[in-house]
Amino acid sequence: MSNPTTHSATAEKSNTIAGAALIALICGSMIMFLSLGIRHGFGLFLQPISADQGWGRETFAFAMAVQNLVWGATQPFAGMLADRYGGKIVTPIGAVLYVAGLYLMSSVQGEAVFVFAAGILIGVGLSGTTFPVIFSAISRFVAPEKRSVAMGIAMAIGSFGQFAMMPISLGFISWLDWQGALIALSAIMVVAIPLTFGMRAPDNTAAMANQAETSAWAALVEALGTRDFWLLFIGFFACGFQVVFIAIHLPAYLTDGGISAGVATTTLALVGLVNVAGTYYAGLWGGIYRKPMLLSWIYLGRALVIAAFVLLPLSAWSTYAFGIVMGLFWLSTVPLTNGTVASVWGVRHMAMLGGFVFFAHQLGSFAGAWMGGWLYDRTGSYDMAWALMIAASILSAVVNWPIQETPMAERRAAARA
Repeated sequence: MSNPTTHSATAEKSNTIAGAALIALICGSMIMFLSLGIRHGFGLFLQPISADQGWGRETFAFAMAVQNLVWGATQPFAGMLADRYGGKIVTPIGAVLYVAGLYLMSSVQGEAVFVFAAGILIGVGLSGTTFPVIFSAISRFVAPEKRSVAMGIAMAIGSFGQFAMMPISLGFISWLDWQGALIALSAIMVVAIPLTFGMRAPDNTAAMANQAETSAWAALVEALGTRDFWLLFIGFFACGFQVVFIAIHLPAYLTDGGISAGVATTTLALVGLVNVAGTYYAGLWGGIYRKPMLLSWIYLGRALVIAAFVLLPLSAWSTYAFGIVMGLFWLSTVPLTNGTVASVWGVRHMAMLGGFVFFAHQLGSFAGAWMGGWLYDRTGSYDMAWALMIAASILSAVVNWPIQETPMAERRAAARA
């Protein structure tokens, strides 16, 4: 006969985990809303800062490139700490560094200080307040079949931040000038600090139990020894290259073409708004279809959209159309890529392994931010950069297709058989 007390305790534990999962989902999503939303508007500062300081575009672009490279380089280590101690330790540190970086950017004391603030401080801050750490914290509460959609929901809310924060950033620049705007954004980012206390890892879950004996080093060595890990690594490069180039250089590209800065702001806001649907459905479909296959289709779609945008006559309406369609593909790769990591290598070391894959994304981001400015300063146009983005997207579509989602436990069992 079943014991009512046991059933009651089990139900109470399940309700506690479900409540903690909801809190983690809400808090983590709102942290990404702020961190991704503020970062998405950095391109609006390129021209006013460069003009005011007498810099070429390469200086600002280099600072953004360093930001993305530092973000990627520190992400695996932030992931290791999050896997061991939980997001409640790593995320507050990241939020504080993000706030400090924004404030220091406003008090420009030369190119080196600006690169330190925008590149290093914010880069490290982003590693604690974005995808791998947040997704790992959420995934520990959620059943495997629901992880993809949970990540899609979190990413959708983060994407809405990219929509909501664009007009706010532009309004601050118009009202307070670029220095006052950065101070105001640093004050807004302070809100993320108390939200980090909702990123509590569960004490013990079924998702963690059968992986607890695997050390971080052993998990990393195993992952690095698989073909699929490297294919995922290579494929994620294009995502970073494309989204950062567009976020940083699209406003200047449109201004060069006689299109107002307001069109650029609206377009980037549209990207974030439409990506709410893109990321949600990517996460939803990732629980039904092969995630690597969906990634291939997304990258192929990006290549077609970018090619159409640069080959057709430039206008405000063609730019809006580009923003709407590109928004469907913008960050929809993120829940699918992280979901693939969770499916194959589990959630015990998901933040660390996802961080290593994300490093490829940030290598692409470095190239997109810096190379865009470098090519422009030397050729007087962005044509070569657009061509490279199309080529990178096609490469990513090819390398993602053969990736298998078979869990490593099953692969090890098959190898022993």
